[in-house]
Amino acid sequence: MIGDPQTEITQLLRQWQQGDSEALETLMPRVYSEQKLLARSYLRRERPDHTLQSAALVNEAYLRLVDQTHTQRQNKAHFFGIAAQMMRRILADCARSRNAEKRGAGVPAPEHDEALAEAQTRSLDMMDLDEALQKLDPQQGKIVELRFFGGLSIENTANVLNI
Repeated sequence: MIGDPQTEITQLLRQWQQGDSEALETLMPRVYSEQKLLARSYLRRERPDHTLQSAALVNEAYLRLVDQTHTQRQNKAHFFGIAAQMMRRILADCARSRNAEKRGAGVPAPEHDEALAEAQTRSLDMMDLDEALQKLDPQQGKIVELRFFGGLSIENTANVLNI
């Protein structure tokens, strides 16, 4: 395939959607570096002691994306929007899990220094953000996800949402 990378990725997405597993194998290396940059930008917003690495976040999002057979992937921007949503959900799940472990242990909480307190606040912000997005009208929530998490431009966001 020679030509515009954007068109090539869109074509691979369509082939994958039609059941071509080779298209998926060709697609993933081509989008991996961009996905990793996206993951790094998310993880910079997380607490400093977050155990999830950018590669692990991309891989987890990949596993969830591959498992979604009912989702239409229209083009590269749409694919990245879906991947961004997956990464946001993974990080929100991690934050919830971490907070559940802290509460459920029955052990008194250790004394916190300022850096640790700030890190916990950022982790809680992810959960708050996830809750706030779920309260929005579905289209508004998608716009926030695609712009904030997906890093899509206004134009690409409008194209993905057909608005």
